[in-house]
Parts: sequence; C-alpha cells; structure tokens
Amino acid sequence: MAKLNLLLLLVLLACAFGLVTSQHQGRKAFAALESETTRARELDVEYGQLQLEASTWGLHARVARIAAETLGLRAPDPRRVRVVEPATAAARP
Repeated sequence: MAKLNLLLLLVLLACAFGLVTSQHQGRKAFAALESETTRARELDVEYGQLQLEASTWGLHARVARIAAETLGLRAPDPRRVRVVEPATAAARP
C-alpha cells in the first residue's frame, strides 16, 4: 500500500509541475501577444502620420512653389502652347 501511495504522490507531483509549467508558458505567451498588439497599434499610428506627411509633401501648390523658387520653372505662355491630337500626329509623315 505504501508503494502505491508513493507512486500516486509522484504522479500527483508530476501533474502539478506540468500544470504550473503550462500556466507559466501561457502567461508568457499572453504577455508577448499584448506587447506585439501594442507595437502593432503604434505602427498603425505611425503609418497614418506618414501617409499624412506624404500627402502634404506632394500637394500641387507646394510642388509648384518649389519648382518656381528653387528650380526657376514657370508655366509656358498660353500662346506658345500647341495641343497635338493623336489623330493629327498619326496623319503626318
């Protein structure tokens, strides 16, 4: 009877250690999940900010101002602009 009790005690201890180990791993995995979820939220916010910044940098008025000020570009005189139609361009030799 003592051997059976000792065997049952060892099985009980093994199950208890297994339970504690699995709970600990579960808690570690949950903490890692929460950390990654927080990082994903931060990246979403940063992505939104970058999209806003990109749209600001690409505004037509800003590009036109930089082209005029920095590069010295200007719009052509409307009298010197010639519109070429695709059919007209194909008909010429």
